[in-house]
Amino acid sequence: MKTSLTKTILLDCLRRHQSGGIALAFSGGVDSTLLLALLRELQQEQPFPWLALTMHSLFQAESELTRVRELARQWAVPLQILSLDPLRLEPVQNNRPDRCYWCKRQIFESFWEYARSQGLQTLMDGTNADDLLAYRPGLRALRELQVLSPLAELGIDKKTVRALARELGLESAGKPSSPCLATRFEYGTALTAGLLQQIQKGEEILRRFCPEGTDLRLRRHGDLARIEVPPVLLPTLAGRHAELSAALKTLGFKYVTLDLEGFRSGSMDITLSQKDPTEV
Repeated sequence: MKTSLTKTILLDCLRRHQSGGIALAFSGGVDSTLLLALLRELQQEQPFPWLALTMHSLFQAESELTRVRELARQWAVPLQILSLDPLRLEPVQNNRPDRCYWCKRQIFESFWEYARSQGLQTLMDGTNADDLLAYRPGLRALRELQVLSPLAELGIDKKTVRALARELGLESAGKPSSPCLATRFEYGTALTAGLLQQIQKGEEILRRFCPEGTDLRLRRHGDLARIEVPPVLLPTLAGRHAELSAALKTLGFKYVTLDLEGFRSGSMDITLSQKDPTEV
């Protein structure tokens, strides 16, 4: 599908909800940024009630929140940042396989409460069509709470999102995905603020060894740090193994290893049995 047609279809979808007011769950990633840009375009054509909602929690890197604030300032977008401690929920704190369902449920209940207090009738998010093919228990929470996911509902995948974002000149077009920090841990690992901070700091270190915009993950297996980067970068990091290992060990890791399979999204899910990705 041509990007011009994709944009037209998306705008038509958003217009159908314009009159009742729209709240957008905005993470700063390319998916929700694309929707924010299109809502802003509609707002300039015909003003309507709207706002962006962002959740601040331990599961989000501080750099992501900074990016959200800066973009909202640049675009003059009404932004409301809410706070949440997901570790209060037992399934989340114990990193159960259905962790994402319980966390998403709490987040979007909070978003709905705020949106309704502002008289807004639609809450939407940036779930795309590719997300429907992966293990995403949080999708169940979105369905239960009647959250609109225009990209997914229109069959728009990540590749198309990035193409349209590039056409619109959005800086986030090539931005790597930055999922919740809890995805760096084995299921069943008891999560703490300290462990989440260890991963956040570890990935900040890892980024210093990689080109800007690299997809990377630092996975934690007890005292072992497993590094995932694109395979083409493995020789580079191996050549700097002593420096990289020493830096990560300052965070408390005893072992540092390079994953020879390279970067892949959702690698912690391989231990789970095959199931409907939208079910808990």
